[in-house]
Amino acid sequence: MRILMLAPTPFFADRGCHVRIYEEARTLMARGHQVRIVTYHLGRDMAGIPTDRTLRVPWYTKLSAGPSWHKPYLDILLCGTALRAARRLRPDLIHAHLHEGAFFGVLLKKLLGIPLLFDCQGSLTMELADHGFVREGSLLYRFFALLEGWINNSADAIVTSSGPGRDDLVTKWGVPSAKVTALMDGVDTAVFRPHDRMEVRRRLDIAPDVPLAVYLGVLNHYQGIDLLLSAMVMLKSRGSPLRLLVMGFPEEKYRQKARDLDIADMVTFTGRIDYGKAPLFLSAGDMAVSPKVSLTEANGKLFNYMACGLPTIAFDTPVNREILGEAGIYARYGDAADLAAHLAGLAGDAAARAERARLARERAEREHSWQARADVLEAVYHRMKRA
Repeated sequence: MRILMLAPTPFFADRGCHVRIYEEARTLMARGHQVRIVTYHLGRDMAGIPTDRTLRVPWYTKLSAGPSWHKPYLDILLCGTALRAARRLRPDLIHAHLHEGAFFGVLLKKLLGIPLLFDCQGSLTMELADHGFVREGSLLYRFFALLEGWINNSADAIVTSSGPGRDDLVTKWGVPSAKVTALMDGVDTAVFRPHDRMEVRRRLDIAPDVPLAVYLGVLNHYQGIDLLLSAMVMLKSRGSPLRLLVMGFPEEKYRQKARDLDIADMVTFTGRIDYGKAPLFLSAGDMAVSPKVSLTEANGKLFNYMACGLPTIAFDTPVNREILGEAGIYARYGDAADLAAHLAGLAGDAAARAERARLARERAEREHSWQARADVLEAVYHRMKRA
């Protein structure tokens, strides 16, 4: 099957949304499908993945997640690039990521006469509100809600990155349930696996006997980084030996915040980590943490934590429970004090860490492979083609 994949984002920039796009494309191509990704001008090409980029816009250099008023004209450029790519590829269907991709995917499906799959990673209006881009209930918020509803109902099929995301589309947005399939992220357990614990510790001057929690992902309020640093302040006040390794970007704001909170001696920031090096860096940890506060959006970092055999602490949300199951350790939602208590408890209990690590790795191998996800995705494609 020939698949035109729309990615309205600076692909590839070593973050969750991009990992999903890359792994879906890579797994589909390994099964004999032709996939061509259309994306923004910036980001790096991934070996073996055919990629078309928009015209270069020199003043737009943002690689981090989140909305931007630059997006409309970037997405118009993306649509033009996609149309040119479609003339060469002659695709059987369009696989559009994110709401912007699906918006222009609707236009392209009408022009090309082919079906559209919308790969939905969360609610557009909820994301805009969570990032402080629009105020909930405002006129602009209501406009985006109307747009979101139109996009949701214009796609031929939708895959969501979580079960709660699927439920949200059906119950809140009125999308027919037969049209929506939950398709969680996955993990390549041959790549993401436990590595040498000491290599990165030596590089970062972290002693072998120091308990270390790791975080890998985008750094912003929406990901709960402020709550995580607040938890570290509480742990320092109690004399905890725990250290925190924070991997991701943009980090300068939080590096300064750690200094302001007087916890810079407990927290190490690496900046952006190459996706290929992520398993090695994760393996330095004794445990992993994900304080993300979204209630419906996917939490892809959890799959990588699990595959690396890391006992994982996350807030108690339906999305996190769907992914981690019995392998997870759950703090009260949005509660920095409870997060601190769980971090301290796990840091002091080697037996509990070993048991959770075993459960996490086993669950990743048993339930979360990208091959299993590709089976579901291919079934959706074939239903679309038959319709």
